[in-house]
Amino acid sequence: MTTSPLRFAPSQLEHPIVGAPLAGGPSKVALAAAVSGAGGLGFLAAGYRASEDVRAQITELRAATDRPFGVSLFVPTASTARPGEVRRYVESLRGEAHRYGVEPGPPRHDDDGWEAKLDVVTAEQVPVVSFTFGCPADDVVERLHAAGCAVWVTVTTPAEAVEAHQAAVDALVVQGVEAGGHRGSFDLEAPGEIGLLALLQLVAAASDLPLVATGGLMTGRGIAAVLAAGAAAAQIGTALMLTPEAGTSAPHRTALRTGGSTALTRAFSGRAARGLVNRFLRRYSAQAPAAYPELHHVTAPIRAAARERGDVEALNLWAGQAHPLTQERPAAELVRELADEARAALKAVHAASPATADNQHAT
Repeated sequence: MTTSPLRFAPSQLEHPIVGAPLAGGPSKVALAAAVSGAGGLGFLAAGYRASEDVRAQITELRAATDRPFGVSLFVPTASTARPGEVRRYVESLRGEAHRYGVEPGPPRHDDDGWEAKLDVVTAEQVPVVSFTFGCPADDVVERLHAAGCAVWVTVTTPAEAVEAHQAAVDALVVQGVEAGGHRGSFDLEAPGEIGLLALLQLVAAASDLPLVATGGLMTGRGIAAVLAAGAAAAQIGTALMLTPEAGTSAPHRTALRTGGSTALTRAFSGRAARGLVNRFLRRYSAQAPAAYPELHHVTAPIRAAARERGDVEALNLWAGQAHPLTQERPAAELVRELADEARAALKAVHAASPATADNQHAT
């Protein structure tokens, strides 16, 4: 299967770097504009935003750059937890909520404005529309293709890659377990937990679609490694969290600067995600059911109150495993330097290879 020349492909990037969609605040128009303007592909995160806010951001981004960009949507998730499990979890959080002077939120289910946001990205003819938490139905893919949009899907297992390939999408975002934030897994109960280099090889064997590698990529050498492993581009997320253009909250920035270990947890949202270990993650991870987005709404008041106080102990501090390498510098500068470092690393490996050395001696 090949990508249509009429739709944007990772190979068209000046620099093989994609800015990950960072839902919940960090993905600002300024960040997407900086990444795209530098020759990468910037992304807006539509998750948790009203559809009209997404439309307004697209308009603002187009005024800031004439380069291609992407918008990411959440595929609606069916919760697998039983109502009793959710009620027990809500009750277990009451003491935590009272610590911050709030009540747990209602455990409601919603589709994050799915149809309205599809209408927006289709009408706006967004160059790249990416999906996480599942693969869109065939008719959705066809509708986006008809509007000229490329469709990318995040996968965390070879089986997910096969399903997305069969849906005729244009590229696969291959998310290793090292990645910060939510796992893009299709199955709430079985999030993919394969390391990025292993997963890239497995997915490449299962599909000939262009691959965008993501998870723990913080340096030019890391990007060079995934390009050598067959990726067409590298997607960076945590690497952008401390840039001035990112909307990362002050306490989250403090936590990234301080460092610490990371772990996968369902405690904050009901869906597996990687974040810095804090009190909330340690205390509630074991008992959190697979109930997304119900738990996202349940913990929202607690997280908001902790954020307002600057208290990092009850926040979802999403971060990848290589977060200590996060740099505080402008996003465009970072993208260009990472691209230059990656090319230099690939050139150095090529120059040091035995075949290259033999050719040089022969001449």
